[in-house]
Amino acid sequence: MFHATGFRIADVPDTLTGNCGDNPGIACRLAWDLSHSNSATQVVKVYLAGPLSQGGRIAFVLVLALFMRAIFHRVINKLTERAATTTLAVTPNGRAHRAAAVADVQMAGTERREQRARALGSILRSAVSVIVFGIAALTILGILGFNLAPLLASTAVLGVALGFGAQNLVRDYLAGLLMLVEDHYGVGDTINAGVATGTVEAMSLLTTRLRDVNGVVWHIRNGTIDSVGNESQGWSRAVIDYPVPYGEDLAKIRALMEQAANSLYRERGWKKLILEKPEVWGAQELSGKEVTMRLVAKTTPMRQWEVARELRARVKAALDAAGVQPAGPDTIVVSAPPAVTPAVAGGATSAVDPQPEPAAVAVATAATAEDLETPAEDLLAATDFPPDDGAPLNGR
Repeated sequence: MFHATGFRIADVPDTLTGNCGDNPGIACRLAWDLSHSNSATQVVKVYLAGPLSQGGRIAFVLVLALFMRAIFHRVINKLTERAATTTLAVTPNGRAHRAAAVADVQMAGTERREQRARALGSILRSAVSVIVFGIAALTILGILGFNLAPLLASTAVLGVALGFGAQNLVRDYLAGLLMLVEDHYGVGDTINAGVATGTVEAMSLLTTRLRDVNGVVWHIRNGTIDSVGNESQGWSRAVIDYPVPYGEDLAKIRALMEQAANSLYRERGWKKLILEKPEVWGAQELSGKEVTMRLVAKTTPMRQWEVARELRARVKAALDAAGVQPAGPDTIVVSAPPAVTPAVAGGATSAVDPQPEPAAVAVATAATAEDLETPAEDLLAATDFPPDDGAPLNGR
C-alpha cells in the first residue's frame, strides 16, 4: 500500500506486490515488468489503472443494461404482436351470423386488439427501460464510490411522500392502466362517462379526451370515472318504438312491421349494417289511446341510428299503405255560447227570430294540453260571434 501527497510518492517496497498489491492489475504489472521503477509503477496504478478499471466496469454495466433492455423489448414485441394478430370467433348470443357480417365484426375486433396491444407494448417497454437503466445507474454510482445506503433511504422516504401527496395522480394513472388492460374503451368509441357522452378522441394513462354531439371537447381524469358505458363495442342495437291506435289489431300491426323490416333486411346495401334479422318484440307500452309497438335490429357498431331512421320510414310507409291511422292526438272543440233573445218594452218578449248560431267553430288538436300552440283566449277571440246591437239582456 502506498501514500501520496501531491505528486510526491512515499517510499514503498521495491517489489511487485509492494507496488501493485496482492492482486496486481495488468497495467500495473506491465509497468513494473518494463521499468522496475516504483515511481512509474505507482503513477500507472494511481492515474491510469484505476480510472481505466472504473471506466471498463462502467462500460460493461452500460453494455449489459442495453443488452438486457433489447432482450426484454424483443420479448414484449413478440407477445404484443401475437396478441394483436390472434383471431377470435365472434358469435354473439350463440347465433349463426352471415360470413360477411362475421368478417366485419372480426375485422373491427382485430383493429381494437392491435391498438390495445401496441399501447400496452409501449407502456411495458417504457417501464422496462426505466427499471433496467435505474438499476444500471445505481450500480455505476456504487462503482464510483458513492454510499448507496443514504440514497436508497431518501428514495424510500420520497416515494412515501409522493404516495401521500399525489394520491389523485397515482389513482389516475392506475385507473388508466386498468382501463387499457381490460379494454373498457378505445379511440373512436362512443362512451357515456357520466359527466359527458361523446366520441373518444384521445386517451392516456392520466386523462381521456372525448367530443360530444355539440362539438364540446371534454377532458376527464381517469380516476374520476367510476363507471363507463361503451355504445360502440362489438355491436349495437336499433330500437324503434312506434305508437298505434288502441283499437287496432296488434297481430296485423306486427305482421306489417315485420314485412317492412324484412324488406330492409333483404336489401344488399343494408345487409352490411344489419347483423341479424329484425325482430318485433310486441307491445312495449299501453295507454288509454294508443299502444306502443317495439321493433329492434342488431347492427354493426355506431350504425344503429342510421338503421333506426330507415326502419321508421319503412314502418310508416307500410302502415299508411294498409290504412292504419296514426295514434290521434286529443281534440279540443271551442264553441260559442247559445244565442240570447232580446226583450221589448213592457216586459213582453219580442217575436223576432233568435240570432243564428255561429258558423265558425275553432277546433284545435294537440297530443296534450301542454302542446297547444294557441292559447284559449286567442281561440275565443278568433270565433265568429254574432254582433252586439247594444240591446240589454233580459229587459235590464
